[in-house]
Order: sequence, then structure tokens, then C-alpha cells
Amino acid sequence: MSWRDAYRSKCVSAAKALEVVHSGERVWVQSGCGTPIVLLNALVARAPELHNVEIVHMKTLGEAVYTRPEYAGHFRHRGLFIGDNVREAVIAGRADYTPIFLSEIEGLFLSGAMPLDVVLMQVSPPDEHGLLSLGTTVDSTLTAARCARVVIAEVNQRMPRTHGETTIHISHIDAVVETARPLLEVHPEPFTEIQRRIGAHVASLIPDGATLQTGIGGIPDAVLSCLDDKRNLGIHTEMVSDGVIELMESGVLNGEAKSLHRGKAVLAFVLGSQRLFDYVRENPAFEFRSVSYTNDPFVVAQNDRMVAINSALQVDLTGQVCADSLGTRPFSGFGGQVDFIRGAARSKGGVPIIALPATACRGSVSRITPLLDPGAGVVTSRADVHYVVTENGVAYLHGKTLRERAEALIAVADPHFQAELEDFAVRAHYMERRPAVQYA
Repeated sequence: MSWRDAYRSKCVSAAKALEVVHSGERVWVQSGCGTPIVLLNALVARAPELHNVEIVHMKTLGEAVYTRPEYAGHFRHRGLFIGDNVREAVIAGRADYTPIFLSEIEGLFLSGAMPLDVVLMQVSPPDEHGLLSLGTTVDSTLTAARCARVVIAEVNQRMPRTHGETTIHISHIDAVVETARPLLEVHPEPFTEIQRRIGAHVASLIPDGATLQTGIGGIPDAVLSCLDDKRNLGIHTEMVSDGVIELMESGVLNGEAKSLHRGKAVLAFVLGSQRLFDYVRENPAFEFRSVSYTNDPFVVAQNDRMVAINSALQVDLTGQVCADSLGTRPFSGFGGQVDFIRGAARSKGGVPIIALPATACRGSVSRITPLLDPGAGVVTSRADVHYVVTENGVAYLHGKTLRERAEALIAVADPHFQAELEDFAVRAHYMERRPAVQYA
């Protein structure tokens, strides 16, 4: 039987394809812009006849209907990274959160620690060899597909084919559901003045020839906007957003100075708009890989002048970074922060950066804190932190004493909170009070 005959024999409706899911099984779902929403909707439609089905994924897009209260007992979500579509369910206890480095997720499948029954993915139509591309989102899905009992693919005419380790042969897919719908998009929003100032400080730490870990949101976009005068930058990251397009078109991001995968932007997935989907389509400048590779600290460290830029919710005066919770309430996840911070720290000329606004809640709360909130998790330890950047400047902590750390962090805190932070540091014996200290 030719692959074309095999493909046609596997084409079914979404409802028919999802009949393979049984109560008590575990289902892996591709994330981001690759979220197979048609397959998920068909799975949810089977709720009355299913019980205790675990749905596992990283950050998906669209509404996570299966986390609604009325589906309790039928579905339970296990988040390996928490998106805004599942956050309320996790906080309420209807869904679970697994703190884990992105680089280690695939190891759970391969070791059998998290066996998978069914994989739901979204792919491009097959090429002349019967290979379908995961397009925008490799994440951990190729490895999941190798480990699962059943693989179901939404074959979307609008999913772009991308380069790298993105393909799966039709022989490894058990059911095909054909669609031709727009992909779920993430549109960039204008960055604020505070984010612009943070971006400028971060850009000052980026040398020509650096390789960047990029991200999504106001601060990463602000950083990218400040790099027009740089030369021969590269990308090695878990994800890319629309913000890279102008710099790649202008030649600033060309990868020519990279020590690993020269000339290639290495990534695991994109989060962006149709403009970005069109840009990565059949674009050989992009090399998509699984997160077990892109986020492996030992791989990251092979990029000379690796600049890792990550965010935080809080940083305490000793340098501990909370990035995944607000007190006891889970907020996001470990993501790739520690993977890239540690990789950049071991890179020749590497620059590991934590960047965050000095305040939250419209200036009423300091993100540089005496202590982390009760119950807050430490994502990046104080021994791992090198640079902390706010709109007020750059604090360098690596190899510093508790006194030096406290002084440096107070200096980049919001001026309205500096006296309060100094009072705590003195009471905690981190530092001695000095007369007329000027932090700002």
C-alpha cells in the first residue's frame, strides 16, 4: 500500500478519531499555536462517556473547556506550564500543576514515568514522501508521538511546513482529521515606557555576535527594538515571536557569528501572528527542534556569548527568583528559565539576565522584595542569578555577598520602596545602615 492510500484510509471525522480514548487514559496535547482545537472539541464532546481522562500539555491557546467545573470527574488537566486558559482551574484545585524544566519533559515519556496513551497534534499536509510537518510547534510532541499508543493528527491545510526536526511519516499516525482553518494566533501588543527602559538596559549587556534566547511579551519585544545597532546576532531559544522578523530582514539577526548551528535560528515553537507563520513557512533560516534539545543547558552552553533573557514575578534581597507562583497560587511555570540561565552561565562570554519591572499593581507593590511571598516557589536559585535588570538599572549579583546583593538590588528597586528595603536588610543583618545612601 502506498503512503497515499494509507493516508486516505486513515481520514476520519474528529468524532470517530476520538473514539480511541478510554476512561483512565492520559492524553498529550500539542501546545501554542499548534493547539489542535478541533480534536480537543471532539474529545470534550465525549465527556458523558469518559471518566478520569488526564489531559497533559504546556501552554495551549484557545479556551480549555475541559477544565470547567462541569467536567470534573470526566477530565483532569495536568499542566507542565500554566497558561491563562487553565490558571483559574489550577488555583481552584480542579487541575494540577507539575513544576518541571522544559528540557526534562520528554524524559518523563521516554523513562515511563509519565506513560502516554493518546497524542493529539496538528500538522501540515504530507509532502511527496508522506511526511507531515508539525509546523509552528515541535515542543515535546514528536517524542510524545514515539511513546504513545495512538497518534491522532489534525491535518490543517494552513499549517506551514517548517525546517528542522519537524516531520512525522503518515505510517506513524493512526487517524487523520482534515481541516482548513486559521491557526490560533498571539498578536504582539505595544510595549510600555517602563518596558522600553528595561529593554534599553538589557540591550546594553548584549555584545555583537551574541546568541539570544528570545521570548514573548513587552520586555522581549522592547529588547529586540533596541538592537538595531548590533551586528551578527543569532537565536537559540525555546520560542520566537513576531518581534524577530524586522531584525532578521535587516540582517541584524543573521546567525553568522554563532558557534553552534551557524546561520540558523534554533527554536522549538513560535507564538505569534499569521505574519510569523508566513515568515517561517519553508524558511531554511529556522531550525525547529524538540525542547529537550533547545533547552538542554549543555547544548545552550555551546553557544558562545549566549544571552538568556527571562522574567520574574519577584526577586528577594538575596537574589532568589520567583517566576511561577503568586504566593501559594500557581501562575505560570518553570518554562525554560533555569535551562537557559544555567546554559548561558556556562557559555563562553555568556550573559544570564532576569528582567522585570520594579513594581506591580500600578506602582503600589515592589517586585524587589525583602522576602518572597509565603508559599512562593523559588524557580531560579540565588546562586544561579547573575544580572537583575529593572527600568532603574542593572544589578550584578553573581559571586556577591548578601550585603553586596542587597545593596545592588535596592539600587534598582523603585525609589519609593528603597528605604523600606534598606530597613529590612539592616534588621536581617545583610548590611549596616549607611548615612545618606543614594540608591537612585
